[in-house]
Amino acid sequence: MTRPGSPGQPPVNRLTSAVLSLFAAPRIDMRADYEKVRRAQRALSRTPRDPYRFLDQAVRGEDGHEIPVRLFFPRTLTKPGVLLFFHGGGWVTGDIDTYTSTCLTMADLTGRIVCSVDYRLAPEHPYPAGLQDCLRVTETLLERPYLAGGADPEDITLVGDSAGANLAAAVSLDLHRRGVTLPGAQVLLYPVVQWDHDPRTSPYDSVRAYGTGLRLTALEVRDYMAMYQPDPALRATELVSPLAAEDLTGQPRTLVVTAELDLLRDEGEAYGRALRAAGTPTRIERVDGALHGFIILPRFSRALARAYDHIISFLEGDMADSRPLEATTDGADR
Repeated sequence: MTRPGSPGQPPVNRLTSAVLSLFAAPRIDMRADYEKVRRAQRALSRTPRDPYRFLDQAVRGEDGHEIPVRLFFPRTLTKPGVLLFFHGGGWVTGDIDTYTSTCLTMADLTGRIVCSVDYRLAPEHPYPAGLQDCLRVTETLLERPYLAGGADPEDITLVGDSAGANLAAAVSLDLHRRGVTLPGAQVLLYPVVQWDHDPRTSPYDSVRAYGTGLRLTALEVRDYMAMYQPDPALRATELVSPLAAEDLTGQPRTLVVTAELDLLRDEGEAYGRALRAAGTPTRIERVDGALHGFIILPRFSRALARAYDHIISFLEGDMADSRPLEATTDGADR
């Protein structure tokens, strides 16, 4: 495989491209068909049969609406603390039902309670509705830890994948900006942290290398972003694009995990380096051969197993990168 974005070179060879195309999602118009995608996801989701594995609760929003949350309990509770999870889906799709299997896996493999948040979705509820829900649940858990087993703030870890990782990063930024107690750590899985995913203008090679024909396309990310934040002038603000934040100090210790064959790879790793430069203890890992969305894969998946190797060791306090990763060379990093 050639280096993505190398002048005059394709990002992957023809055989690799043909194999990867097997994993490409059919192209749909997300702005027109997001409801169909939601219905399909729910039809494929699995609700756990064991009633002792999960508990549904709700947190009341500031305007009185209820924010559903679901607590998942591991088969063997071996570690203290709570993983507060924000699901992916481009701020438009996904919910606690479609991520139930993923959260059960997370609870079992980490030995910790997982609390999944069913935040409001765009386009019916554009920014900042989903972020406000995530903030409300986070602050409630920090203020009343008995709601999730008595975890101290230091033992609460924000976890998000894709758009959920964007929300986790934004929650941490907002809490710090307001001088509120922060969780002890955050795990950002293939996060979207900046607004520009047009291959013609993006500063990141991975957008051009992997922005078409794979699990997630650049056009889909742009559709999601347009539904989440309809005002183009506000998409570069820090709570929508955390990489644009002028002040990244005071953030929780962070693990960033990216997928090699993902258009969001370079920006996620750039965010990790920016956090590190601002003084935040940060670990940056890349899962080789992985596509966007690997956290929802079955437990026997090699990519999932490798990702959990990093997650579990990070939760145990290991902050050392497993290997050095090459930074982008086009001046995109902070």
